[in-house]
Amino acid sequence: MDGWIWAGLAMGIGGTVAMDLWALALNRLAGQGMPNWANVGRWVVEVMRGRVFHDDIGAVSPVQGELALGWAFHYAVGAIYGALFLAIVGPGWLEGAAFVPLWIFSLLTIAAGWFLLQPGMGLGWAAARTPQPWKARGMGLLAHTAFAVGMWVVALAVAV
Repeated sequence: MDGWIWAGLAMGIGGTVAMDLWALALNRLAGQGMPNWANVGRWVVEVMRGRVFHDDIGAVSPVQGELALGWAFHYAVGAIYGALFLAIVGPGWLEGAAFVPLWIFSLLTIAAGWFLLQPGMGLGWAAARTPQPWKARGMGLLAHTAFAVGMWVVALAVAV
């Protein structure tokens, strides 16, 4: 496997770690709830069974290992995004590692959450069925900014 693919995977994992640290900081400092990765794991199982969209994923019967599966899915998606970014911009990007293109890419990746994951779990398009949709959207954009920062830090480290 080419070195740039490993760099991209590492960037995505680093970005996901940064996103999780951001969520933890918000939880500890502002009392914001943590993401429920068990529900995401349950949704992944339901997708594999052929059902993508639900009214409420919490009403679906729990499945064994859903929490671990949710976490694994979260990190796999992050890793794939890191490699995808380098595939799009080319491995030469690592030489200068400009933040803005990475940030824009990271903000664009929220589309998968807004238009697939959230409606799939019963939260509506772009969190429309949540108690505070605009807050959820804003917090998602901030989380994806943390993702970009984490990816950028790893990119700077692997480019040395």
